[in-house]
Amino acid sequence: MTSRHAVFHAGDAVLAPTDGAAGYRRWTPIGESNAVHTGFGLCELNPGSAVGAHVHSFEESVYVLGGAVIVETEESATTLGPGDYGLLPVGTPHGLRNDGAVAARWAEMLAPQPRARTNGDTFALPPLTFRTATPIDVRDPRNRLFGHVDPANLDAAKQTQDLLAVSASMRTALLVYSGISVKLMVDSDLGAQLSTMFMVQYEPNGVAGPHDHPFEEVYLFLEGTAEATFDDERYELGPGDLAFAGVGCVHSFRNLAGGPLRWLETQAPMPPRRHSYRFARDWDYLRRNLEGS
Repeated sequence: MTSRHAVFHAGDAVLAPTDGAAGYRRWTPIGESNAVHTGFGLCELNPGSAVGAHVHSFEESVYVLGGAVIVETEESATTLGPGDYGLLPVGTPHGLRNDGAVAARWAEMLAPQPRARTNGDTFALPPLTFRTATPIDVRDPRNRLFGHVDPANLDAAKQTQDLLAVSASMRTALLVYSGISVKLMVDSDLGAQLSTMFMVQYEPNGVAGPHDHPFEEVYLFLEGTAEATFDDERYELGPGDLAFAGVGCVHSFRNLAGGPLRWLETQAPMPPRRHSYRFARDWDYLRRNLEGS
């Protein structure tokens, strides 16, 4: 059986220049060579550099890791800094630029997967009208594509109204179970149709038992040390490491350190409303009952 997972360590990342965009570099560890639905990469844009206006036949989500990148659309120019994220729906004209003094770095999720045989499913456009960039205002109800998440947003003790960045709703809800906290970022509530992006945090006692999904997942580790198992292969993963689990790959996680374990996670296609998790323990329970009957 072909491996249904892939693991990359921080030192494996090699961001290479791309055609037609000076000062822009990208590393694509998850793509046509090892996935079906997912294109996932790490990107970097030099100060004073830009990526010209273009449009994709896929959905694009971004999460900024460092520096600041300006996302230009036909409606606005928005500055994204560390912890900011955004969605660019299919067919949305956009360009990127870096007006800052340091390189901008971000993670990028693309679904459906771009295809090399069709020029990456990307189409160049005439320049967009230059606009003065403004930061995200997460409380402005006109904000439809962007958001922000801090590590503190995953603290179950800090979910009171006065500490939330926006009005209490499913847009800011925190899912907490078994020492695990999940904060949704890019999902159908933000307008995504083809993929999701969210933040996960494990407390020192956090454990997720073996399970698999009917979709692909990517994990970019940001803080702490994880014990990750993919189809019975064990790995220790820390900041900057990245892993991929394909459909049917049985995987589990455990926090190995005394502090929080945190990572960025993506899914494609978007999970179904029911049966998005298949936990081995539930079906093992049924098997034992049937064998004892």
